[in-house]
Amino acid sequence: MGSPDFAVPILETLASNYSIVGVVTQPDRPAGRGHRLTPPPLKAAAIQLELPVIQPERLRQPEAMEQLRRWNPELIVVAAFGQILRPDVLGLPQFGCLNIHASLLPRWRGAAPVPAAILNGDDETGVSLMLMDAGVDTGPLISQKSTPILPSETAGSLLQRLSFMGAELLLESLPGYLQGRLPPIPQDHSQATKAPMLAKKDGLLDFSLSAVELVRRVRAFNPWPGTYTFWNGEILKVHRASSTAQDQFFHSLLPGTHVIQDGFPAITTAEGTLVLEEVQPAGKKTIPGKIFLLGARNWGHENHDGG
Repeated sequence: MGSPDFAVPILETLASNYSIVGVVTQPDRPAGRGHRLTPPPLKAAAIQLELPVIQPERLRQPEAMEQLRRWNPELIVVAAFGQILRPDVLGLPQFGCLNIHASLLPRWRGAAPVPAAILNGDDETGVSLMLMDAGVDTGPLISQKSTPILPSETAGSLLQRLSFMGAELLLESLPGYLQGRLPPIPQDHSQATKAPMLAKKDGLLDFSLSAVELVRRVRAFNPWPGTYTFWNGEILKVHRASSTAQDQFFHSLLPGTHVIQDGFPAITTAEGTLVLEEVQPAGKKTIPGKIFLLGARNWGHENHDGG
């Protein structure tokens, strides 16, 4: 059971080593400018592997439950499925339902663990394999694997790396779990932190924060929901940014003032300057900040080239 790209390496690894009776994923959704119905990445992978697929709007629908019972799985593996599993599903397989979660549980339970780890400035994250219970990411742990968060990583690139780590962890852990040599260990609930679902509005950059915090937001919200500010009354998306200490020439300027730093468009913040390395003007393609400045003559009056 899964939906996005994160689930694909996990399915492919399972299919190479075990017999998969079926795949459950979300329904096709409208996507892109044309709002064309687009299948979840896991559906495309399942079709490639010639596996049967169902796409219930809700798992509790009678026909979905009937299909699960017909498949009669010994084990259900869940990876970013996007639906809560009810007790009748959790109790169906002999070996229960295992979830691969992209954090070191109990840290960052919830829908957006990778953005949360980057936003918080965590030095490391990882993947957890747990036996699911009725709560949200509260079940006992079977195994974990950790990795440093690299300074340049976005949520998208880190999530991709964690998906392959999750597939490896599952493959390493399943024999021991199925043979009873890896008993699930309860989480320390007192250490739990939450990573709620992100919303589009979260992407608006707030220059009353520090430049360091804003760089984290740019990384954490890439690719979704993306970060943006406004320029000439239109949205200017910010895809890549860095921070510098507040230049002496900019000290007297209010946070949110457009300036030029070393040939890049930049914006003053509560502490330090946010340098826009890669931007996307409304209705246009993504371009380097220096190229953007060539056509943005009225960006900033304070011009500082580092000399």
